[in-house]
Parts: sequence; C-alpha cells; structure tokens
Amino acid sequence: MSTTIEVNKESVEVLLGSGKTKPFVIPEYQRPYAWTDEQVETLFEDLWEFTVTSGGTERDGSYFLGSVVAYENEDGEQEIIDGQQRITSLFLLLRAIYTKLVATPESERTAEAKNFIKKIEPAIWRTNKLTGTVDYKNILLTSCVINNDGNEILRSILETGKTDENAKDNYSKNYRSFQELFDKHSTENPLMVYQFIYALLNQAILLPITADTQDTALTIFSTLNDRGLPLSDADIFKAKIYNQLEVNEKKDFIERWKELDEQAAEAGESIQQLFYYNMFYFRALEQDTKTTTPGVRKYYAANKFERLYKTGLLDLLFVILNLWKVVNKGEEIEHEAWSKNTKIRKSLDILSSYPNEFWKYPVVIYYVCYRNEEGFEVKFDLFLNKLIMELMTKYLLIPTINAVKPDILKLNSAIIASDTPKFDFKDIDTSQLEMRIQNPNRNVVRMLLKTLAYEQQDTLLPERWEIEHIFPKKWQTNYFPDVSDEIIKEKIEHIGNKLPFEKKLNIVAGNGYFGRKKKEYAASEITITKKMGTSDIIEWGMDSIMKRDIRISDSIMAVLSKWNDNYLNASNNEEEPSEEDLARIEEFKKKGWI
Repeated sequence: MSTTIEVNKESVEVLLGSGKTKPFVIPEYQRPYAWTDEQVETLFEDLWEFTVTSGGTERDGSYFLGSVVAYENEDGEQEIIDGQQRITSLFLLLRAIYTKLVATPESERTAEAKNFIKKIEPAIWRTNKLTGTVDYKNILLTSCVINNDGNEILRSILETGKTDENAKDNYSKNYRSFQELFDKHSTENPLMVYQFIYALLNQAILLPITADTQDTALTIFSTLNDRGLPLSDADIFKAKIYNQLEVNEKKDFIERWKELDEQAAEAGESIQQLFYYNMFYFRALEQDTKTTTPGVRKYYAANKFERLYKTGLLDLLFVILNLWKVVNKGEEIEHEAWSKNTKIRKSLDILSSYPNEFWKYPVVIYYVCYRNEEGFEVKFDLFLNKLIMELMTKYLLIPTINAVKPDILKLNSAIIASDTPKFDFKDIDTSQLEMRIQNPNRNVVRMLLKTLAYEQQDTLLPERWEIEHIFPKKWQTNYFPDVSDEIIKEKIEHIGNKLPFEKKLNIVAGNGYFGRKKKEYAASEITITKKMGTSDIIEWGMDSIMKRDIRISDSIMAVLSKWNDNYLNASNNEEEPSEEDLARIEEFKKKGWI
C-alpha cells in the first residue's frame, strides 16, 4: 500500500481556519500542555520584533513557527502527533487578542478592530458559512490528553475568554501572560497593534505535514528535530497500543498507563526504562544472545509492533516496576516477602554500585520468572550473591564496560530454563585477584566497601555515605619524610585506607589525621567504621594501610568463595532443565512470549 504525505506552507489564519472542516484534536496519548512562561514570552516577543522590523505590511516577509505533524483520523479530525504545544499556544494567543478587541463597545470599534475580529473568529470557532454566525461552544481545537481538568480549562478559556486569576495550570497562566504582554505592548506602541495582528495571522508561517495514517505520521515525527517537547518512545508505544484496543478497553488502558507513569517517576524510573528492561526479558525468552543491543523503538517496532501487543504487557511492566521500588526506594511490596528480606536488599544494594547497568537485566529476568515460585527468597538471595561474585571478580581484573556483556546475555537466556542457571562466564586468571582487591579500580570501591560492611552488620547502610580516606588525601609533606609522594598517593587509594562513612560525619571529620577523626568514626552507625573509631590504634600510616589491605582482601576473597560454593551446592550441578523448568517454558510459549 502506498503512503501519502501532504506538505504545505500555510499562515496561522489558513491552518487554524482549516479546523472548520477538519477540527484539531490532541489525542489521549499526548503529553499535557507544558509550555512555560519563558516560552510564551519568547514567542510573543519574537513575533512583535518581527512585526516592527520586517512584518506587519503586505510586503514580502515571513516568520517561521515550525512544523506540525498530523493525520486525519476516522472521525475526520486532524489528530496532532507533533506540534500540539505550539498549536495550543497559538489558540490561546489569538483568544487573548480577540478578548481585548471585543472589550471595546461595538459602536466605538475602529475599522481595523472590526476586520481582525472577523478574521480571528473562524480561526478559533466554527462559523456559519452563510450567515457568519459564530458558535462559541464549537471550538476548532479539542484536547483529550489524560488530564480531564486541563482539557475542560482549555475549552472554557477558548469559549469564554475568562480564567480564574488564581489558577496555576499552564493553560490559565499562559493565557494571562499573553493578555498581559498584549496589553503592555498595546500601551507602549499602539500604532503597531494591528500590524502585529496582521503579521500573526498572515506572515507567521507553519509547515503542516499531513499523513494518511498514524503509522506514517509517527514515522515522520521520529525523523524531525522538533523545537517543542518531543514524544518519547514510550509515548509512541502508548499510541500504538491504544489504537489496537477495543473502544471499551481504551479508558482503562489510559488510566493504568497514567498510574504506571506516576509510580515509575516516584520510584526513580520511567516507562521508557521499563520498556528497556522488558526488552531484555523478551530477548531472553527468544533466546537472543546477540551482543548488539537494538534501540528500544526499533526492537518493539519489528514485525509491525507485534511485541507491543502481547497479552499482559502492561501487567509485566508493573511487575518490573515493583523490583525497582525496592531497589531504588527501599519500599516493601505487599504480598512479596522477599522485599522485606534484609539479606536480599543488601545484595541488591551492592549490585546497585556496579559500574554499569548490565547487572540489572538478569536480576529483572530472574525476578519476573520466579517471584511466585516456592522457595524464591532463598534462591533469589543465592542467585544475587553469585551474580555479585562473578561481576565483581571480572571488573576487578578487567575494568571495562563491555567485559561481561556476552556472559550476561547468555545468563539471561539460561535463567528462562532454570532457577539455578549456569553462569557460563569466560574463564579469567584469578591469581591477581587479591592484589586487585587491595588496589582496586576506583569504580568498584563502593561495591567492595558495601560487601565488607554487610558482612558485619544486619542493617542497610545509611542512604548518604561517602568513601572516607583514613589517611587524608591532603597530607603534610613532612609527615613521611622518607617516603616519596608517588608512593603515598598510591597507598592512599588502597582499599585498606578506605571506609564507608556518613556524609554528615565526614564533613565534621574533614581532612584531619587519624587521632583527630577517631571520635567521629566512633559515632558512626556503620559497624566497620565504628570499630575503627573504638579500636586501640593510635596512629595510622603506610604500614597500617598495608596490614588492613591484607585483612580486607582475605575477607572479600572468603565472602566471594562462600557465595560461589553456596550457589553451586544449591544447583546440584544440574546440566539439564527439570520437568518443572520445561513445563514453564511451554507455558511461556502458550502465552506467545517465545
């Protein structure tokens, strides 16, 4: 089937006036109106400056306002895909001007005022083609965005020209701003008022791009660099899903999407990111272990967006969100005992300090697959500890972003088949591991300190803590007269010289030497730091750092070994999926997920 695209260059008067035959509609899936005072002022002042310098007369000259992407929906409306913020602002500006013009009694109106009143009316409302009678309730722009109050406020302003002086919504604030700007300039330069209105209607140019289908319009939008607030991939996904639903399903979908959006924001995530996490889950179901990660829009767009239309997709996103409510905000999820399990939460906290996001994908997949299975808490804890061990070991020895990417993708697929998946990570030389723990890459220090701290306390670390250098980074040059600066700088960054320390206490401790900082350490609620403050140690130097290096590396090595052994014992060296695992895979197939 061929695609039809119509592109025109039209004035504000002509484009808005086209609404009398094909009204403008801002669909449910669009974002709420969000232009700021600054954007409103910029639009007005730019148009006024254009009028003064080169516009306002019939000579050549134009001011380009940007493009508008739309398509004609089944109701014969111009459904706006891109440009809704600008179109809405133009309607509000014209209504503000119209309100000012009609405020003058009809008998006192100038010929210019009467002319522009007649010009503006058919750009805002439907007018009778024979009599010219204006139907002020039949507005050429309707907003159906998920914000019923806002939609009604816009309709009321365009119908009546009035707004509550105390209203804080963007429609009301921006309408009042347009009124104030117009009043101000009318008073300061009354001779330019009508030239300004003429320039706005006739010389302010828009580029409407009209497509024959929503798919085409979305494709056009995705290639444009819009000056307004662009749609995200998630907005486009919402549009695609929405238009596949039955009429009786649409309202519920919009309400659930809004709820998901709000909850995601509260959890420090976004719907866009949830789709991204889910992409790795779907890829695992499909046994896709390619190391090239597709763009999220490209991935879901494949095969005519079939992945977007899978049954229960929105439910799945809510499930994934629950995980991040625990990880990011420490929430406890109702009916999910694992979310109250301190051991699991400590493991997730350690993983959250891993230098990149690869850890997130197997955690998401494991949680989605097995959260309702018997014994989940125990197995999830073992799995997380094994994951920490593998990731930390690899990063200590090969501190690059992509070192574990192929291994993670294989692990993702293995999780689908078993709740004790095989970690088929590349073999590495661990002979240097102790040395790398003692002098680690700076990106893995927080992960090491958390691992060390959690072996000694049952509670989570405070939310705001910093890496404390026991021997200060700023030292007096005569403190170690026989040691070179290079050696001191190197030793200061060893793990033996570092502690997790509450930020407020760290500020008090400052760059003091050990004897002066001990009382702040003693006040810490972090066990390993408190022990340092209550120890018998009087001074802290290079020998102290080296001795603590060895103790810490021995401790970390023991923890990692313990986690690895516990996981291997639990898995019983299973090489093939159990009958339950195979049944689960068949269930996924029936649901259309594989």
